[in-house]
Amino acid sequence: MATFLYKLGRLAFRRRHFVALIWVALLTLAGVGAASAPAAGNTSFSIPGTEAQKAFDLLEQRFPGMSADGATARVVFKAPSGEKMTDAGNKAAVEKTVKELRSGSEVASVADPYTGHAVSKNGAIAYASVKYEVSGMELQDSSRDALKEAAQHARDAGLTVEIGGDALTATPETGSSEVIGIAIAAVVLVITFGSLLAAGLPLLTAIIGVGIGVSSITALASTLDLGSTTSTLATMIGLAVGIDYALFIVSRYRAELAEGREREEAAGRAVGTAGSAVVFAGLTVVIALVGLSVVNIPMLTKMGVAAAGTVAIAVLIALTMIPALLGYAGRKVRPAGEKSKLLGGGRTPKNPGRPNMGTRWAGFVVRRPVAVLLLGVLGLGAAAVPAASLELGLPDDGSQPVSTTQRRAYDLLSEGFGPGFNGPLMVVVDAKGSTDPKAAFTEVGHEIKALRNVVTVTPAAPNKAGDTATITVVPKSKPSSATTEELVHAIRDEGADIKRETGSTVLVTGSTAMNIDVSQKLNDALLPYLALVVGLAFLLLIVVFRSVLVPLKAALGFLLSVLAALGAVVAVFQWGWLSGLMNVEETGPVMSMMPIFMVGVVFGLAMDYEVFLVTRMREAYVHGEKAGQAVVTGFRHGARVVTAAAVIMIAVFSGFIGSSESMVKMIGFGLAIAVFFDAFVVRMAIVPAVLALLGDRAWWLPKWLDRALPNVDVEGEGLRTQDSPGGSDGERELVRT
Repeated sequence: MATFLYKLGRLAFRRRHFVALIWVALLTLAGVGAASAPAAGNTSFSIPGTEAQKAFDLLEQRFPGMSADGATARVVFKAPSGEKMTDAGNKAAVEKTVKELRSGSEVASVADPYTGHAVSKNGAIAYASVKYEVSGMELQDSSRDALKEAAQHARDAGLTVEIGGDALTATPETGSSEVIGIAIAAVVLVITFGSLLAAGLPLLTAIIGVGIGVSSITALASTLDLGSTTSTLATMIGLAVGIDYALFIVSRYRAELAEGREREEAAGRAVGTAGSAVVFAGLTVVIALVGLSVVNIPMLTKMGVAAAGTVAIAVLIALTMIPALLGYAGRKVRPAGEKSKLLGGGRTPKNPGRPNMGTRWAGFVVRRPVAVLLLGVLGLGAAAVPAASLELGLPDDGSQPVSTTQRRAYDLLSEGFGPGFNGPLMVVVDAKGSTDPKAAFTEVGHEIKALRNVVTVTPAAPNKAGDTATITVVPKSKPSSATTEELVHAIRDEGADIKRETGSTVLVTGSTAMNIDVSQKLNDALLPYLALVVGLAFLLLIVVFRSVLVPLKAALGFLLSVLAALGAVVAVFQWGWLSGLMNVEETGPVMSMMPIFMVGVVFGLAMDYEVFLVTRMREAYVHGEKAGQAVVTGFRHGARVVTAAAVIMIAVFSGFIGSSESMVKMIGFGLAIAVFFDAFVVRMAIVPAVLALLGDRAWWLPKWLDRALPNVDVEGEGLRTQDSPGGSDGERELVRT
C-alpha cells in the first residue's frame, strides 16, 4: 500500500499539469451535468415494512385519488377579541379564503369549517383543512406561496390566521453556517501551518471535491429520486473529511521537508504514509455511511450512499491533487516549524530546543496513565448518565420556535380543540375478508371509543366498494407524548382481537402514527447497524495496525464518546439544561434519527483521528522505538494536526446550532459535542493512557493471524532505506519498480 501510494504521489507531483487538468475536467463535467439536468422535486418518502406505510399503500388501492400520504395544511382562524367566527363578516372572510384555497393546482380538497364542524365550542377559533395530491416533500413552491397568500388575505380582513401541517415543510437554509465553518477552518489552518498558501490547499481541494460530489448528486437527482437533504449531508461530510485528509497529507509533507528531503521525494513519502492512513480512514467513513442501508429507509440509504461517494472523491483528491498542487507551490510551502514572513517567519524562536505541546502532553500521560485514564472514563461516564433517560420521537409543529406560523397554529388548535387535535390518528379498516363489513366498521369504532385517552372517534367513512373504511381518532394528549404512543399500540392490540372476531384488519396511520413507526424502526436498527459498522471497521483496523487490542480500544473509546454525546443531547434538548444558551424554546423527545445518524457520522470522523494518530505511533514502534516512546513520537508529529482537524469539525458542526429548525440545531450540537469528546478526551487522553499501560502488548497479534492478514504497510516500512536527504539509489530504484 505505502509503496504504491509513494509512486502515485511522486507521479502526481511530476505530472501535476495532467492531474490538475483531469480534476478540472471532472468538475466542469459535473457542473455541466448539474446545470443541464432536469429540475428534481423533493424526494418521495416511504418507510417499507411499517404498519403506517401499509395503511397508506392500502388507501392508494382502495381509495383511488385520495392521496392518503399527500401533504396537509390547517389554516387556523381566530376572531378578534369579543367576536366569534360565526359572525357574518368573519364567516364571509373565511369562506372567501376557502374558495381561494380550492383553486390551487395541487389541491385535492378543502374542508369548509362551517360544514365540517371545525369551529371551537366557544366560537373563537375555526380551521380549514387543505389536502394536497402530493406529499409535503414533493409540493411545489408555487403551492406553498398560494397557501400563504390566501392566509394573508384573511389577515387583511381582520382575522388572526396561522398555518400548520406539513405543507409548509421546507429544507432549512444552511448556507451562512457553512460559510462560517469554512472561515473558522481557514483561520485554524493558517495557525497550524503558519502559511497562507499551505492553509489554502486543504480548503481548495475540499471545495473542489464537494463541488464535484454535489454537482453529480444534482445531475442524478431526478433519475435517482434524490432530495435536497442528500446534497446537504454530502456537503457537510465532504467538507469535513476533505479538509481533514488534505490537512494530514500537507502536514506530513512539511514534516518530510523538515527532515531534509527533496520536494518530490517528500510528496511521495507524504502520500505513501499519511496517504495510507487517509485511505483506511476514508474506508471507515464509507462503511459507516453505506451501512445506513440496514435501516431500510430508502431516503436514508440514498443519502448515505451519495455522501459516501463524496468521501471517496475526497480521498482520491487528497492522494492526487494535493501532491500536484504542492508541485505548483514549490518553495512557498515551507518545512514544518517554519512560517511565512507575513506570519512572523524568519524570527529567532524563543525556545528553539523546547518540545512542542503534543510531546509534553504525551510525556505527562505516559508518566501518569492510570490517573488520566480514570479521569477520562469517569468524565465521559458522567456525561453519558442522561442517555439512560433517552426518549426518541420525531419533531412536530409543537417543537417549532414560537416565532413560526406552524407553532402558533399548533397552539391555537390546542387552545380551541385540545392538544390531541394536532395529531389525529387515521384508522383504516380492511373488511374485505369480513362477512358483514358495516358491522365490522361499527365494532371498530365502539372498541376505540372505549379506550383511554380518546376524545373523538368519527363515524366510519367507507369507500365505493364498501369493503374498506377510514375512522379518525383524536387523542387527549399531544402528538409527541408517550401517552399518544400508548394509544396507537392499544388500538393495534385491539385490532388483533377484532380480526379474530370479524375477519377485518385494522391499521393505524397518519403523520403521528408514521412518526411513531419510524422512531421504532430506527430504534430497532440501531444495534444491528452499530454491530455492522463497528465490526467491519474493527476488522479493517486489525489489518491497518496488525494488532487486536488497538482496534478493540478504538471501538470501545468510540462507544464511550457517543454515549457521552447522547447524554449531552438529552440534557439540553430533553431536560432543558442550558436550553437558553442554545436557544432551545421547546424541550421534548430526541429526534429518532439522531442516535443512528450520530453513530454513522461520528464513527467515521473518530476513526480518521484514530488512524492518523496511532499510525504515527505504530510507525515509530516498527522503526525500533520502545512502546512508551512511540506514543510520545506519535503525539509529537500528529497531535497538532489532529487538534486542528477536530477544531475545524467542531466549528463546521457548531454553525448549525444557530438554525431555527430544532432538528438541524440538535444535529449540529450532537455532532459538535461528539467530536469534542472523541478527539480531546478519547483520542488525546484515553488512547495514549491505554497504550502506555499495555506497552508492547498493545501491538500483539497471534502468529497465525499475522500470517493470514495481508501486509498493507500503512507505516511505510517498505519506504525505509538510507537516510540521505535526497533519497538514495535504493529509493530511486523503488520508484522505478
